[in-house]
Amino acid sequence: MSSDLPKDHSSQKSETPVLVTGSAGFIGSHVTRRLLKDGRRVIGLDNFNSYYDPKLKADRLALFENHEHYRHETGDLQDREFIEALFEKYQPQQVIHLAAQAGVRYAAENPHVYVESNVTGTLHILEGCRQTGVEHLVFASTSSVYGANTKMPFSEHDSTEHPLTLYAATKKANEMMAHNYAHLYDIPCTGLRFFTVYGPWGRPDMSPILFADRIMKDEPIKVFNYGKHKRSFTYVDDIVEGIVRILYQSPKRDAKWDGENPDPSTSGVAPYRIFNIGNEQTVEILRYIKLIEKELGREARMDMLPMQPGDVPDTESDVTNLSEATDHRPQVSVEEGVSNFVRWYRGYYKI
Repeated sequence: MSSDLPKDHSSQKSETPVLVTGSAGFIGSHVTRRLLKDGRRVIGLDNFNSYYDPKLKADRLALFENHEHYRHETGDLQDREFIEALFEKYQPQQVIHLAAQAGVRYAAENPHVYVESNVTGTLHILEGCRQTGVEHLVFASTSSVYGANTKMPFSEHDSTEHPLTLYAATKKANEMMAHNYAHLYDIPCTGLRFFTVYGPWGRPDMSPILFADRIMKDEPIKVFNYGKHKRSFTYVDDIVEGIVRILYQSPKRDAKWDGENPDPSTSGVAPYRIFNIGNEQTVEILRYIKLIEKELGREARMDMLPMQPGDVPDTESDVTNLSEATDHRPQVSVEEGVSNFVRWYRGYYKI
């Protein structure tokens, strides 16, 4: 299927606002900057919680906070009255919902936080979309929903009934909630399953900064599964390109959908789609560390450990469906992506 994406899609809706939740977060800040560059009006929402140093969020926000087409609101997804007032005030026509409590391992010790933010918070966003009659909700899911699946590459057409972490379970819940709202209220909803996103302005709890910090401090890196993990490391610019392109591709009911053999990636009763968004080329963790070593000019000390509960050995993304819908596939090689990340890391942390 060829893409229906207009050649100048940014001019199509330049006057209608886009709500981006998590706009001071890693992916959200990149998406916001891209939308502003495209001439869109953006309403940004972030709560600046203390899961990691809020200064990094403030520094991301400072890159675009004073842009004439940007308006920022600080508040929590869990605050129902705040979210209702936000939608009422701005009347967004499109929503990119990226805000969530992140961190797979953090969920094991803080389960209530995940449900409050990722489930209750998403419910409030869906209610806002219903009340406002938004044209399209694009929301973040995760490759973690594939859980115990071992067939590679991971496909949206496969079942995802066996998540291995609470984080993945909350994201699976988001997908089901979105389908319900798409069915009941005719809200076009698209879920994007992200695969190991990295790049400049990344979260300090993610592997690139953790690895780089320990290498520079000559401290050992914890390498789980003895470094045999393989991941679809995806550079943030490729993620942003996919998000922006799919924003202009509101899903429709699938006339070929078969309720006796249901395809989890689409729906015959709701304007709903699920897409993988990730790099098709997997990279072993040890190779990824070697690339960071090369860019930093230092060797890592590695503490080789067994696989942790909740981890999966490999992830591999099948992005055929997203490519057919948007004419886009990830373009940035891991070598180029790591080089760009380390350049930013050295500059931001003055190393």
